[in-house]
Amino acid sequence: MFPIRRAQSPSDPTGAGQPPARRRGALLAVDLLDIPFWRRASPALLAIVLVGLADLYSGRDRYLAPLMTVVPSIAALTLRPLELLGVCALGLLAVFGLSHYDEVDTINDARFLWGAMISYLLLTVFSAWVAKIRMRRAAAFAAVSSVAEAAQRALLRLPGPVVGPLRLAVRYVSAADASKIGGDLYSVLETPHGTRVAVGDVRGKGLGAVQTAAVVLGAFREAAYDEDGLCGVVARIEASVERHVPDGEFTTALFAEFRRPGVVEMLQCGHVPPIRVDQDGRAHVLDAPDPWVPLGLGRMAYGEPSTWDQAFGVEDVLVLCTDGVIEARHRDNGEFYPLADRVGPLVRGAARSAAELEAAVGRVYADLLAHTGGELRDDALLLLVTRTDPVWAVNPP
Repeated sequence: MFPIRRAQSPSDPTGAGQPPARRRGALLAVDLLDIPFWRRASPALLAIVLVGLADLYSGRDRYLAPLMTVVPSIAALTLRPLELLGVCALGLLAVFGLSHYDEVDTINDARFLWGAMISYLLLTVFSAWVAKIRMRRAAAFAAVSSVAEAAQRALLRLPGPVVGPLRLAVRYVSAADASKIGGDLYSVLETPHGTRVAVGDVRGKGLGAVQTAAVVLGAFREAAYDEDGLCGVVARIEASVERHVPDGEFTTALFAEFRRPGVVEMLQCGHVPPIRVDQDGRAHVLDAPDPWVPLGLGRMAYGEPSTWDQAFGVEDVLVLCTDGVIEARHRDNGEFYPLADRVGPLVRGAARSAAELEAAVGRVYADLLAHTGGELRDDALLLLVTRTDPVWAVNPP
């Protein structure tokens, strides 16, 4: 879980990689406070100009000044009440001017002018009230979002860009725009048993996903320090999920342990397989020899989970993600995002430095957005991992 609408990195919790459409939506959520007045007033001012030109070019035999009533409605969407009254005053002056031009301010035709003025004034007052209600709701939304984001950060505890022998780079975007809460989670901990990584995807979104993620993350943080092996860690998390998560809810997860140089030990619980990108930019999908069921469904399976070892050197990049990445649809033909086919060239050489790794995750994220047309319909997490400790293991071809 992460603050929504933001592509995050461990070194930048607020992120700067969110799609343009979501960035515009975030500005709306805080009542356009970051946009200058002239830009917020431009739609209403443009409406005044267009109505005026339409009336002038249509000739004096057509009276189009009553169309000026669109101005208060448009202004109510972007302006504060006092700003709205000021802009609408210009519109009222335009109504007078056009009425004089069309010669409807005479004694015989004054009824048209009075009708237009009364309609305009009533709509202006109503629009000012609507703008005030809009501002109140925007303030309430911003307050709720801030609380949700603070609670979410406290729960997630974003790691730094370096944890133990690992470098990290993260991008995340949540589909739950209104709640600033998503269903994906991750944690990286330096423990007495090595550096341990957990990546998970909670079924569902919103508050239910928050509760489940809190259980999974809390259990992982405790078990990662206490248990000697990943199987013990998963058993502890499974027990917590069974006690505290409603039946039928589950979380796919992938656990990795970096204890020995040149090797990573992994355990897969129904999650998206990781990808290892070697120094030549070739991507290797690391399918588990014996994958386990998602967390929360352990009672339905026979046997026990098992881990497997994978060579992982200092020139390699480990790509972890959630299904929101590989199931992202193409903007035109609806095809899934081919991460395994695209990620190799995008992250090649990223293990050289933290800056290279951060740039690499940015390239993958940008490519994902280009595939979808700029919007993701599901929570999506990308986590790139490299190691900094010297190793002597030789990577397999």
